[in-house]
Amino acid sequence: MQNPRKKIAVVTGASSGMGKDIAKQLIEDGYHVFAAARNVEKMADLGALGATLLHMDISREDDIRAAVDIVLNEGGTVDVLVNNAGFGLYGPVEEITLDEARYQFEVNLFGAARLTQLILPAMRAQRSGTIVNITSIGGKIYSALGAWYHATKHALEGWSDCLRLEVAQFGIRVIIVEPGVIETGFGDAASGNLLKRSAGGPYATLAQAVANAIANTYGKGTGSSGTVIADVVSKAVKARRPKTRYAAGKYAKMLLGMRKWLSDRTFDSIIMSQMK
Repeated sequence: MQNPRKKIAVVTGASSGMGKDIAKQLIEDGYHVFAAARNVEKMADLGALGATLLHMDISREDDIRAAVDIVLNEGGTVDVLVNNAGFGLYGPVEEITLDEARYQFEVNLFGAARLTQLILPAMRAQRSGTIVNITSIGGKIYSALGAWYHATKHALEGWSDCLRLEVAQFGIRVIIVEPGVIETGFGDAASGNLLKRSAGGPYATLAQAVANAIANTYGKGTGSSGTVIADVVSKAVKARRPKTRYAAGKYAKMLLGMRKWLSDRTFDSIIMSQMK
């Protein structure tokens, strides 16, 4: 008897944070993981665990195509795709250039969409597969000076819902994971760029308040570990009938509940009360 083939998983943004934790968990679950990121050197530990490392800038068509070619040539197919790569662009709508906003969409939405397009034929051919899109509670709530970031996450949520309806006929599942406050480098990157951009402009007072709020929320060891999200992904992928959405991590369910039941004005007041 032939041994069953090892299932193939692709994880983007695997050089740090949630992406690295997800890749490690899927390796532990028995997958041959193709770990993708711009900085391959930061994934050396994943390579030591057996992952195949891929250099991929998710905003570049050539990089995405080359990575998919490697995966399909070596693995033959893809059983699980985890679209995790992303970053947060913070700043006033008035001050962020549209080129910067477009790049935010390239990384957080269009890159994931293009990678999914290129992998779907292999999933359709085997009539199975799971696509996990890591969005954020920011795909349902909002915050001051986060317009473009939240716009990408709201878009990814809607895109994922439509995709789920389209590909169900081929046995392909689409799962959304909405992290709350996770201890990654998100906070430092978002607040640092925000102050660099807006500290001397008309939005300086609000920018400083938002930066302070981000600093008080992230990087203090009070958020959830990325392993919380990795565990959710592992559970969802294994489930015979997974949920369409999983919210996990600090404040995730609480904030989503508040947004669902409170009026816009009340939620506005709660958000701005944290800007001190």
